[in-house]
Amino acid sequence: MPETSLSPWKVAALAFALFVLAPAASAQSAELSTYKLGSGDLISIRVLGEEDLKREKIRLSDAGTISFAILGEIKVKGMTVGALEDLITRGLKGRYLVDPKVAVTIDEYRNFYVNGMVDKPGGYPFSPGLTVRKAISIAGGFKERASREKLNVIRDDDPSQTPRKVDLNATLFPGDILTVEESFF
Repeated sequence: MPETSLSPWKVAALAFALFVLAPAASAQSAELSTYKLGSGDLISIRVLGEEDLKREKIRLSDAGTISFAILGEIKVKGMTVGALEDLITRGLKGRYLVDPKVAVTIDEYRNFYVNGMVDKPGGYPFSPGLTVRKAISIAGGFKERASREKLNVIRDDDPSQTPRKVDLNATLFPGDILTVEESFF
């Protein structure tokens, strides 16, 4: 049998991958898995080896539903991508396919909104990593009389729709409404 030995460089590379890259990938996937789908998101669904079941660029309805072959209308609002993959897999397994492999991707997140004392208030496409500071920049920046401290957000997933005070470094999510108040001094 040939001798297999690892050079110190290979050992270092493996250690780097195991201890540095793996936790980062795990943290990133854990972060992505908590995102809840909502009205306005644009998703694609693919089933491995089943071109006739592929659905691309499906916009979630105002009720947060999609229509999918064989399964009909599915309420997906509030579900994670992983939960939707599991639901479709269970729905197809046995009835239609032996061992379906389903992949759901988010093609476009729903908008976030900026109101108040910014140059261009309105709705803007969300991208992961969005902060209040970035959202204000996207909306053209502060107007001259804008308050840098009176910043409120209404979270899309808050049933009471209560404005909450935030700072410039707070994270925003799809569907959130940011309001920049006027400063009187």
